[in-house]
Amino acid sequence: MKYASVPLNQNQNGWLKPDLRPTVYPTLIGDTEADWVVVGCGFAGISFARRLASHDPKLKIIIVDAACAAESSSARNSGFIIGLPHNIGSSTAELKKAQSYRSLLQEGINQLTQQIEQQGIECEWENAGKYHCQVDATNQRVLKEYTDNLDAMSEPYQILDKEALYRKLGTRFYNKGIYTPSSILVNPASLIVGLANNLPDNVTMYNHTPVMAIRHGNVTQVVTSFGTIRAANVMLATNALSRELAPVTSQQAAMATFASITAPLTAEQRQKLPTMSSWGLTPVNAIAGATVRYTQDHRFLIRQHVTPALNGRITAAQTYQATLLHQQIFNKIYPQLRDVPLTSTWSGTISVTRNGAPVWGS
Repeated sequence: MKYASVPLNQNQNGWLKPDLRPTVYPTLIGDTEADWVVVGCGFAGISFARRLASHDPKLKIIIVDAACAAESSSARNSGFIIGLPHNIGSSTAELKKAQSYRSLLQEGINQLTQQIEQQGIECEWENAGKYHCQVDATNQRVLKEYTDNLDAMSEPYQILDKEALYRKLGTRFYNKGIYTPSSILVNPASLIVGLANNLPDNVTMYNHTPVMAIRHGNVTQVVTSFGTIRAANVMLATNALSRELAPVTSQQAAMATFASITAPLTAEQRQKLPTMSSWGLTPVNAIAGATVRYTQDHRFLIRQHVTPALNGRITAAQTYQATLLHQQIFNKIYPQLRDVPLTSTWSGTISVTRNGAPVWGS
């Protein structure tokens, strides 16, 4: 039998704070049974398990993960919850599809908001909107298409020139930007840990329990390092590693992105910037550009660089190269803050497909 790879990031997630208290879930030792096994405790896995549990409280649901929620890819992203589709298109059918997708995104945000309020999850949730910015002053096509799409969906936005952006972002690196108010910023590690800490009573979590293989038959067997779960149903919320457990998902490729974060700016360092609230920025060029955030506790985050993540593994050497790149980018955007070091660089695995659509099915 061929066994699945165990994902590994040789780096430390910079979103994790000393006061974050994840629930310590056990490792599965021995054999057990369940109505459903959910593999993966990121946003998809936890949301799926929660929905199952709410539909039928009598179900026995088990979540297993090779690590834990605090180390998942969900905890390692840039912390944007965006309520608009990225691409809309120009036809009537494409616009109708985009409007439907927007409704789905907004309903997801509404449900997440309700959970956070009911469970008292502290995750630096902020209705801050986001900036979509470009550096090149000569090419206006992409931002023009973006505003045309926003107009088609009757979405509010604000156009900002270089000086207006400086007053909001503290840099003249960007030539032009579009601000939309319909996005939320969070600390993603605090959010996913909070959700994992508040599971329904009929959901059992096992951490540090990598799934090595899935055996199919009259009853499916989920084989882990130290035990096997017999289950009627299995849901894979395993992101880019799904193809190792379900070969039919071979359309996926595993990639990793990298992010770095600074220490909180001192009062003296903040004097080199205009008075700013926290904000988030996405680049017009998603490949060459950098995602940037300024957090509530006065830290800057830089996300840039994509690399193949064979078997879901990223090395310390790859992380080091990303740190050097991010420091160069930060110094270029904020030359007045060259004395501000990056304190942590980390990676997160993502799944990509040739047409950009998620792999979903049974």
